[in-house]
This record gives sequence, C-alpha cells and structure tokens, in this order.
Amino acid sequence: MALLGSNEIEAMLADLEGWERLGDAIVKSFERGDFVGSVRFVDSLVEPAEAMGHHPDVAISWATVTVTISTHSEGGLTAADFELAGKIEALA
Repeated sequence: MALLGSNEIEAMLADLEGWERLGDAIVKSFERGDFVGSVRFVDSLVEPAEAMGHHPDVAISWATVTVTISTHSEGGLTAADFELAGKIEALA
C-alpha cells in the first residue's frame, strides 16, 4: 500500500471533521459521556477494524476515547487509514 503525500493527506483530512494529523498518524478524540460509553464505543470499532485487517490504537480516559490511526507496516499514512477513520466516524 502506497504512502500518501502531504497534499493528499491534507485533502483527505478536510473530509473528516475533527481529525488531525499527528506526525505519521491521524488522531481524533471522541467524548462518550462516561466510562461505559467509552468502552462500548471501543467495542463498536472491533468489527470494522477486523474486517479491514487494520487496527487503530485506542486510549480510554473515562469519558474520552482517543483513536490514532497509521499504517505501521508502511511507516506512515495510507488510504486505508482514511477509510478506517471514515468508518469510525459513521459509528460515532
């Protein structure tokens, strides 16, 4: 899978509300109301991530879930990262 250039990354980020570039990854925090809501949200990410064979890094801090996506095997951002981010957005 090909790494995206900076211009491609910025164009794709423009279509994803609230996502930001952080080095070789894209990141967004989701407010879920409480710890149970956070855990349930993370659980909802399992199916699309498994279906794609592409897994985000997630961090839970009580009511906030921070999702970080990168294609580690490629060392940066690919189209798959933005596809997964779009699927996560649809779940939020």
